[in-house]
Amino acid sequence: MLYDITLKITYAYETAAESGRHQLCLMPADLPGEQRVIASSLTVDPSPTEQTWHTDFFGNSWADIGYDGAVKRTEFKVRSRIERFDPDELFDVSPDMDGIERQLDTLTSVQPLSPHHFRWTSERIHRHGPLAAWAAERTAGASSAYRIAETLSNALHEEWTFDSQATMVDTPIEEAFELKRGVCQDFAHLAISALRSLGIPAGYVSGYLRTIPPKGQARLEGADAMHAWIMAWCGTDMGWVELDPTNATRAGADHIVIARGRDYADVAPVRGALRTSGKQRTSQAVDVVEIAD
Repeated sequence: MLYDITLKITYAYETAAESGRHQLCLMPADLPGEQRVIASSLTVDPSPTEQTWHTDFFGNSWADIGYDGAVKRTEFKVRSRIERFDPDELFDVSPDMDGIERQLDTLTSVQPLSPHHFRWTSERIHRHGPLAAWAAERTAGASSAYRIAETLSNALHEEWTFDSQATMVDTPIEEAFELKRGVCQDFAHLAISALRSLGIPAGYVSGYLRTIPPKGQARLEGADAMHAWIMAWCGTDMGWVELDPTNATRAGADHIVIARGRDYADVAPVRGALRTSGKQRTSQAVDVVEIAD
C-alpha cells in the first residue's frame, strides 16, 4: 500500500508563549520489511530559533525545537509518502505461559526491543489488581501466549466503549478501567498493563490509522487519526505481534508506525515546556490517502 500522509497540529495561546522548548515524535518510521519512507518532511511555523534531531533508545526519531522569542501560535505539519507492506500470514507457534517464562529466563539480550524492557512497571503502566483479575478471568481458556493476547485485545474491544470525551491524555489506568470507556491510548494502556500482569511483555505503538468512510459516504478531509495500538511478545519463534484493541484486529496495512516504546510517555507526539498564562486551544487534522500503484 502506498499512502500520502498529512498531519497538522496547531496550538493557539491566549497570551503569547515564551521560551518554548518542544520535542516532536511525529514522523513515520522507516522499518525494513514493514514500511518504507519514500519522502517525509516536518514544517514548523513560525520557524524555531533552533532545531535538531535525535534518535532515542528504542530507535524512534525526535525533532527538538526551541523558541527564544514569544509566539501566539505554533503549527507542526508533517507530509510523508509511505509504502506499507501487508503483514506476513500469522501462524500461532507461541508457547504457553510456562514456556514464555522459561524463554524469558534464558534470554540475555538487552537490545532496544528485548522483551525484558517491556515486562515491568513503566512511567504510565503499573499493575492494577482489579484489571489483573479481569485479565486472568477473560483469558482462562487460552492455551498459548498469542491466544491470550488476542483474547484480551478482543475482550477490551467488546467490553469498553470508544469515547473521545471520556478521558484526558493523563487519565490513569485505574480510572479508565472503572469508566469502561476511553480512547485508543486508554485501550492500549489497559491491554499493556493486563498482559504484563499475566507475564507477557507488552509495549505501546503510536502511528496513523487510515479510516474508511461508511459505504456511500464521501471521505472527509482531516478525518483520519493518530492512533495507538500494542505489541505483545509471543515467544522467541513468533517474536512481537501487534494488535489493535480499539478495533479488535491485528495491526495491518492500514496502521502506519511512528514509534514504539513502553507506554505513551515514551512516544508522546508533542512534549515540552513553555512560559505563558491563560488558555490555549489545540486542533489536529490527519489525512491518510491511498495512492494507486
